[in-house]
Amino acid sequence: MKIELGTLKDRGEELATFLEPRVGAKPALSGDAIEIDDAGVREGVRPREVKTYIKRFLFMKGVRKNYRVFVAGKELTIQEIELGEKEEEKEEKEEKAPKAEATEEKAEGAAPAEPEEAKEEKPKKTAAKKPRPKKKKSEED
Repeated sequence: MKIELGTLKDRGEELATFLEPRVGAKPALSGDAIEIDDAGVREGVRPREVKTYIKRFLFMKGVRKNYRVFVAGKELTIQEIELGEKEEEKEEKEEKAPKAEATEEKAEGAAPAEPEEAKEEKPKKTAAKKPRPKKKKSEED
């Protein structure tokens, strides 16, 4: 099994140590690829499962949104997603925005966002009533 690292080659050693206990074989790092001997792989571990392990590794490192993992036979490819400039700016704003909102809420205290007068009360809907089953007449009546 071969894993092409692409632009992730600087974290190749970390990925190899992450995969070793999961696949049951020691992965060999060579340049921009990781090779795993098929004979040493634990029984039942398929390339599709290794893909899941790689995605978990990327998530743990916080770069899952920037990479995709492709499987073609026994060859896996990790490819960096190239975002446009607008998308990159949007991601940066999203990362900074929650922090800014949290500080604004603390500064305002417990003040409600909207005045209570502006809220309109909606009439409550009644639940649909189910018909009651008819009681069976006993033979004594």
